[in-house]
Formats: sequence, C-alpha cells, structure tokens
Amino acid sequence: MSREVRQRLLDLARAKGALKLGEFILSSGQRSHYYFDGRLLSLDPEGAYLIGKEMVAIARGVQAQAIGGPSLGADPIVGATVAVSHLEGYPLVGFLVRSEPKGHGTRRLIEGPLARGMRVLIVDDVCTTGGSLFRAINAVEAEDCIVARVAVLLDRHQGGSDNLRKQGYDVVAFMEASPDGSIRVVEA
Repeated sequence: MSREVRQRLLDLARAKGALKLGEFILSSGQRSHYYFDGRLLSLDPEGAYLIGKEMVAIARGVQAQAIGGPSLGADPIVGATVAVSHLEGYPLVGFLVRSEPKGHGTRRLIEGPLARGMRVLIVDDVCTTGGSLFRAINAVEAEDCIVARVAVLLDRHQGGSDNLRKQGYDVVAFMEASPDGSIRVVEA
C-alpha cells in the first residue's frame, strides 16, 4: 500500500465529485455536512484499478483468500479487486452480502463462491456506524469464515471503526474524515 496511490484516490474523489458539501442524511440516519459517494470513485476506471491494487496488497498482507462486503457499497470494490488479484497472481474469490436473504431461488444471503473456513477481507466504501459491516461480518462468520481484516475507502470516525476494533476486528481505511468534512489520506 502506498501513500501516493491513496493520495491519487483522494484527488480522483475530489475531481469526480465523490465528495460533496451540504446537508445530508446518511444511511445510519445521522446528519452530515458532507457526503462521500464511493461509487463515483470505485466505478471510475482509474479509481477501480487503484482500489483493486490497494485491496490486493491488504489481502495478501493478511493471507486472505476471499474479499467481500455489504452490497451495494462493496460491489464495485469487490469486482475491481478480484480482477486485479488475477493480474497480480494472487487470485481472490469475491462475494457479496445482501441486506436480506434473496426472496426466491436459493434464498441466499451471501452471493459468490465463498467456502467454509476461508480467510476473508471485508470491504465497504464508507464506515460510519459500522452497521452494514457488522451485518457482513456476522454473515461470513455464520459460514465459519475468518475475518482477517476490514478495509474501507473512507472512515467517517462516527463510531463504526471504534466499535469494530472493540469487537477485535483489525480495521484499515484509505482516507479519514473529520466532523467538518475535511478528508485526509491515512498512512499505509
């Protein structure tokens, strides 16, 4: 992981309009003076590639075999990382965790070829309260998988990462925010 790559991701986030100032209500129900739309970064060709490179490095560092997280924020991150992992010679299995089990067909909560006992990297675009990350963690642990690390593009520092750490999870973020919405790169 490199500071230069993370700085480029922050620059891209600004250039692509992924960081917006104003008054917003977050999925947690909290109000915020800024909004980070990680999908504008993770669905950009350069952004997706750089995120994939960073996530592969993180996965390799903890010997993860799979990468996944809560759908919708994790979807493009997982796709980019799985593709880059193949190119880097460290193939990762990708999976997505639904907010609710599918109402038809297999009625699965986890989509993808996740197998029992795998070491996994849980990812999301943003961590606020950690609710969606905890749902993903609970789902994979119910499948007897081991959460090797949790990685997010932006840590809003609104309790989520602290709660994850209190529960024993190793959390890393590419960027972090202050309450006023100023964003800085987190050293790798």
